[in-house]
Amino acid sequence: MKTVLITGASGFVGQTLAQEYLNAGWQVNGLGTSRNNPMADANDNFFWTSADTSLPGDWQDLVAQSDVIVNLAGRNIFKRWTKEYKQAIYNSRIQTTRNLVDAMPDNFGGQLLNASAVGAYGDRGETPLFETQPYGTGFLAQVCRDWEAQAQKAESKGATVAIMRFGVVLGPGGALAVMSRAFRMFAGGPLGSGNQWFPWIHLDDLVRGAFFLMEHNAQGIYNFTGSVPIRQKEFAKELGRVLHRPAFMPAPAFFIKLFMGQLGASFLCSQKALPAALETAGFRFKYNTASSALTQIFKS
Repeated sequence: MKTVLITGASGFVGQTLAQEYLNAGWQVNGLGTSRNNPMADANDNFFWTSADTSLPGDWQDLVAQSDVIVNLAGRNIFKRWTKEYKQAIYNSRIQTTRNLVDAMPDNFGGQLLNASAVGAYGDRGETPLFETQPYGTGFLAQVCRDWEAQAQKAESKGATVAIMRFGVVLGPGGALAVMSRAFRMFAGGPLGSGNQWFPWIHLDDLVRGAFFLMEHNAQGIYNFTGSVPIRQKEFAKELGRVLHRPAFMPAPAFFIKLFMGQLGASFLCSQKALPAALETAGFRFKYNTASSALTQIFKS
């Protein structure tokens, strides 16, 4: 039986990915800050360790036992960015990754699938963003740059490293739960002008993509975004359609920045990220358009 170690295993993505590994017959070692995880009671092959992975500890003993490590750990960015919280966002990602690599034996022959985000590109307007594009500027871009750099150090320990730059993950929870709440209250609409490109991916395709990289022992950087880009105002229109709600209440840019600060400004960024590396490697998306993804998630 193969073993996967998942940091952030109690999160929106982590739980779904853990279940897929269990379905495939793997042993799953889950890590997170929650005291316990109900999956440990429901499945004999799921083992939970409560730990702050940004700090060294006994949890690092699990690293050498793993065939695959999926690093999803990171504080939620959908909160107001105080100086202290920005540091927590940074530390939870960079220090966790550093601790994982430090715990790898010198001859570690496993694979590291490390999360990142299309925030690495910064605000890029109309530029098509393939994986070869340089890093952008801004807080999230710097976090992603340092996060990825720490992950790539695992290559010196013999690991195969694949970086997964996620767009906004669409599924029954996560960011979509927050966005849909406004629409259900008849207060939904585009953010700012709505002309900015909105990078997205269906949760099912994210999980399938992660397995694809694992099965092909892939390395390098991969955009995890839907193959057909969409502007924010069109995404809002599609979300309103599936929720049977109007999408005519735009949130002005100055309002977003005033009440949400730097986090709000990040919502106004334009990132036309395209999954060139995944598709070139042979991966085929199940949900190519945001319309098909939203229809599946909210189908009655």
